[in-house]
Amino acid sequence: MSRALAIPDIVSPRLILRHLTPDMLRACVDARLAEAAAALGAPLPLDWLEEAAVMSLRLEQMEVEPGYAPWSMRAMLLRETGQLVGHINFHTRPGHPYLAGRGDVELGYTVLPAFRRQGYASEALLACAGWAVQTAGVQRFVLSISPDNQASQALAAKLGFRWLERLEDEEDGPEDVLVADWPFAPRTDD
Repeated sequence: MSRALAIPDIVSPRLILRHLTPDMLRACVDARLAEAAAALGAPLPLDWLEEAAVMSLRLEQMEVEPGYAPWSMRAMLLRETGQLVGHINFHTRPGHPYLAGRGDVELGYTVLPAFRRQGYASEALLACAGWAVQTAGVQRFVLSISPDNQASQALAAKLGFRWLERLEDEEDGPEDVLVADWPFAPRTDD
């Protein structure tokens, strides 16, 4: 498996958001971490395997719709060390019918426990949103967050996302749907 950079990295002040190719995702789903790490150009911790379900989903989406690839899963890597701190992705390409007019794209992310509360999720969200605006003219972003996930709820509010509705997700249970228009209007009150 070679490390192809057909889909360019998104770079922010502290992070490199590197696309996970179908080969990399397959290797991760199959627990071939050394192979995936070599292709990614970064070491992968064992707890990365806990993300296998989302990796499998994004791999299937890319196989069904190859044009989804640039919107798919990206590793969050520290620019200074190359260390993996989490991942971020768009759930679909812009304008997917499941969004039902709520917004143009939905973002999802996970920060590994050792790296939480250091601003990486916020930085990755802003970088991906800026990329989506430049790439496809995206204007409205969606996040779906468990009402119990206080850290992500606070992050969304800080970035200017506002509550739209609560939905019941078949797999994840209740989720608050939050939206924000670009440019985000971050709160500065804390």
